[in-house]
Amino acid sequence: MSQRILSVVIESDKDVVLVRQRARQISHLLGFAKQDQVRIATAVSEVARAACFGGIKARVGFVLHDGHARQQLEVTVTAAQAAQAESEAAALADAALVTAHRLMDSCVADGGSDAPAIRMQKALPPQLPVSPSRLAQIATELAATPAGSSFEEVQQQNRELVETLAELRERQEDLLSLTRELEDTNRGIVALYAEIEDKAERLRRADEMKSRFLSNTSHELRTPLSSIRALSKLLLDRMDGELTEEQERQVWLIERTATEMSELVNDLLDLAKIEAGRVEAQPAPVVVDNLFRALKGMMRPLVDDSRVELVFDTGGIKDPFESDEGMLSQILRNFISNALKFTEQGSVRVSAEHELENDTLRFAVTDTGIGIDADHLQLIFEEFTQVENPLQRKSKGTGLGLPLCRRLAELLGGRVEVSSRPGTGSTFVLILPRLFPHPAPAEA
Repeated sequence: MSQRILSVVIESDKDVVLVRQRARQISHLLGFAKQDQVRIATAVSEVARAACFGGIKARVGFVLHDGHARQQLEVTVTAAQAAQAESEAAALADAALVTAHRLMDSCVADGGSDAPAIRMQKALPPQLPVSPSRLAQIATELAATPAGSSFEEVQQQNRELVETLAELRERQEDLLSLTRELEDTNRGIVALYAEIEDKAERLRRADEMKSRFLSNTSHELRTPLSSIRALSKLLLDRMDGELTEEQERQVWLIERTATEMSELVNDLLDLAKIEAGRVEAQPAPVVVDNLFRALKGMMRPLVDDSRVELVFDTGGIKDPFESDEGMLSQILRNFISNALKFTEQGSVRVSAEHELENDTLRFAVTDTGIGIDADHLQLIFEEFTQVENPLQRKSKGTGLGLPLCRRLAELLGGRVEVSSRPGTGSTFVLILPRLFPHPAPAEA
């Protein structure tokens, strides 16, 4: 739906000034902001001046459109006839079209070659729609408002130019201030990056020193601990004569402490080797049934058949898969020993499953033990961290077994997961790819 506002005939340059004034007045009455008023008046006057170049008459029509989401002010400039194909007239028309495109929402040239027309549109600001009664009131106000002189229009244009220059100067100052602020921020970021890099280098060196210290210390402790264990075993085997009951108890304590220390040293040494990058997986075909037979033999001394049943389930997997059997066995041994340690009554079930969807193998160790609280599930994979529990105090550990399992699983291209409920039991899962992920060959 279109509602006519005003129509102006242009016959001279004086009429172009009149059209500019009317365009400003109409845009003001329709609620446009000051800058939009200037844009509309400038676009309409430039197109009108190009249309009546060389004494050609033209007509400018102002219409309000309701067909869009927001009402549109449409201004159509129609020339009585086409201008002569002169270079000056063509250049003026092109410049006017460029100006209108920049200042209005849309600018379309249509009409025949005999009476060319330029149609420009500008969306009204978001507000209550202009009703027909308001439009009639605007027409009355326009009729009652006389057009100013050319001198007044020049003064108005000068005022608009001064305001625009002041606004541009203010924006330029804001831009300079923002540029200086960004420069200061960039300098701060560069300094922060330098500090972060320096700290990262220090951490890397500290990590290297820690790994070297752990490795050297572990090597130094292994020999005396092995000697202590050997001598304790000789004494407990009565190789040098009988022992009293108290002597046997003391030697047994020495042997058990040396064994725990030896396990700690071995775990520290393994972690140090992994962190230093000196441990690499050696993939080879692994048969699940052979792996579980070996694990059953290794864990037999730790099982009290009267309290806990240790069950192995191969899941019917007969085809070999590719992995490092030593690392895999070490991970599962740790899972099983922890399960046996914290299960006073019930069973520990070791199972394997081939997940066809992802072509992965899922090894699970499920127990009916004390379980782990949800808040502690991630803490158990941190080095030297143990969950407080009466059974934990009874069976001392190093706090390095599970962190080592996670590192080994990453070396095998897999991951470790855990689920648990206090008082019900826990399930530790190792997920490995069926085919070992060999690294891509380095490019020359």
